[in-house]
Amino acid sequence: MTASFPGLPDRIKDLGELASDLWWSWHYRARDLFRRLDYTLWRSTAHNPVSMLRQISQERLDAISHDRAFLALYDDALRDHRAARASHDSWWSQTHADAAKSTIAYFSAEFALHQSLPIYAGGLGVLAGDFCKEASDLGMPFVGVGFMYPQGYFHQRVTADGWQEETYEILNWNDTPTRPAIHPDGSRCIVSVPLGTRTVHAAVWQVRAGKVRLFLLDTDIEENAPWDRGLSARLYGGNQDLRLQQEIVLGLGGVRALKAMGIEPSVWHLNEGHAAFVTLQRIWDHIEQGASFDSALAYVRASTVFTTHTPVPAGHDAFPFPLVETHMAGAWGGLGEHRERFMALGAHDNGMGTQFNMTALAMRTAAGVNAVSQLHGEVTRSMFTSLWPGTPREALPIKAVTNGVHANTWIAAHMGKLFDQFLGTEWRARIDEPEFWDRVLDIPDEDLWNVRMAMRNDLFRVIRDRARERWTTDRVSGAQAVAIGTLLDPTALTIGFARRFTAYKRPDLIFRNPARLAAILSALRRPVQIVFAGKAHPADEDGKRHLQQVYRRASDPAYGGRVAFVDDYDLHVAQYLVHGCDVWLNNPRKPLEASGTSGMKASINGVPHLSIGDGWWAEGFSGSNGWLIDGGRSGGNHDEVDDADADALYALLEQQVVPMFYDRDAHDVPRVWLRTVKEAIRTVMPMFTTRRMMKQYVDELYSPAIAAATRVGLGD
Repeated sequence: MTASFPGLPDRIKDLGELASDLWWSWHYRARDLFRRLDYTLWRSTAHNPVSMLRQISQERLDAISHDRAFLALYDDALRDHRAARASHDSWWSQTHADAAKSTIAYFSAEFALHQSLPIYAGGLGVLAGDFCKEASDLGMPFVGVGFMYPQGYFHQRVTADGWQEETYEILNWNDTPTRPAIHPDGSRCIVSVPLGTRTVHAAVWQVRAGKVRLFLLDTDIEENAPWDRGLSARLYGGNQDLRLQQEIVLGLGGVRALKAMGIEPSVWHLNEGHAAFVTLQRIWDHIEQGASFDSALAYVRASTVFTTHTPVPAGHDAFPFPLVETHMAGAWGGLGEHRERFMALGAHDNGMGTQFNMTALAMRTAAGVNAVSQLHGEVTRSMFTSLWPGTPREALPIKAVTNGVHANTWIAAHMGKLFDQFLGTEWRARIDEPEFWDRVLDIPDEDLWNVRMAMRNDLFRVIRDRARERWTTDRVSGAQAVAIGTLLDPTALTIGFARRFTAYKRPDLIFRNPARLAAILSALRRPVQIVFAGKAHPADEDGKRHLQQVYRRASDPAYGGRVAFVDDYDLHVAQYLVHGCDVWLNNPRKPLEASGTSGMKASINGVPHLSIGDGWWAEGFSGSNGWLIDGGRSGGNHDEVDDADADALYALLEQQVVPMFYDRDAHDVPRVWLRTVKEAIRTVMPMFTTRRMMKQYVDELYSPAIAAATRVGLGD
């Protein structure tokens, strides 16, 4: 299953090396290289170079190996790639020379690096992927640990009635940039994990993302019983019992995999509570080496960082104590006499009685704890006050590090070239410098508008292509063809709404007053249209009903084909949506949006945010870089709040957004609109990208953890 491409001519033999490292996906020269290699294959494989090299003809490879322009680009990309892998002059090496031998291990249940590796469901995975990419860019000693799900997350198809159907597809390993992880002695890395009264084995796969390595656990191997081979089959699949077993394998198996690979992290970062059993394995290891429980716990706590993303009690994994006892039966080892103390670390009542709560476990075993926006920090401190009895809420040890997005991944090629032209190519190195981005204001309106129109055209091409495929492959009805976007107008003001479909995100809020919305959408000479995309969790029946309501609106003649739903949302579709829409809509029920990142991706591409003041927008809205939806109502009467927020949304569209977009000069350029576009880029780029975020993690969480672990050490 290791990637090999024997047909590559010697002159371009390292194309396989480039294709097998997801570094290519956020570097423009490498992307352009594969695009030029075979544009038809580039598009048909959804931008997957590994799959391209499996399918490309030998004649094309031989011909391109003599193309001077291609070879010049190839040499440049290869040079950049090798420099990124070395990173001797990186930000980390320049600013943290004293921590040169430190390693940061980042555990997450999902990672979204590229659509060719579908081991992600949504925002948590996208953040984890962006984390890895920024760590590589900064030259940080960083490894990721997660699962290699052979069936990944589900593919979505929506029926004629609007109901979501899920299908799973076995991953074609040959089309992924994965290879077996190999021990220092050259053997295949397979770790054993005690689970219940049995032992489960997990093979370890490795993925490269520039300087960063990702280690992925896979239980689908011959050494396991059939029922255990399926433990890592799907992301977030199955019931509570399966989920607990997965989290035990991730925590215990992940620590054992790093140890087997000879990696000794200085910082252990748990991304959400799914990975909290990492702390059990580490405490166990230190006790077996002779440490007391108290000293092992103190050392583990000092060197652990935990990030929580969930602002609602039901979103934090909690399990009945008997279930935990059942599946941890073989895992106690030397911890047997300390079992009750460990179980107490997870005890927490989230409103459903005291259970073993993974977030509580992580918070009690991590010295560095953070939420993902300032507002989320306030909510989290309120939710978990009881973990620190007697401590005032404002003094609780829960920081806030607002999320960011990886600029080099999410900036459209058109926009990147515009920045190259008017800001200089150094913009990629100055992403987090606010004063540098003031220069966006000097970009000529005509050039910016032309780029925005090109990005919109790309979006509508993708929507048309997907609609054509559904028409020819699935023989969808005429109503379904309308619902998936065949009647959309490439020149109309286009609002984008793309995220997980669940009740608190209120995806159908804009339909609260159907007649008023229809008037907005069909206004003469000022048409508006809305493009929806997103999946509901397979077990979220309420979320599926919300999706169904939106889909039915898309096929309703009352809206004149100006509402569309793009199904099977993934990273590939997300790129076009955040690039090509004109406005990005977000209307969650405040304060239930921990952070949100899609609006950041849109804003840095000149797509202003239209949002409730929740999550990152509570601190990101400047008054001139988008619009704030504020109905002036709060409290437990959801109908009243929804009515007020919908009215506020309609008023913004009618009085500000739509008139501003269609206010054109003699050259058909919307000058006032473009001021908002520029302000969105200028204010969001330096403050809400992973460059700022990662440096903040280093300063406020990683460096203190390295210092604290050294100071605490392991006592007797």
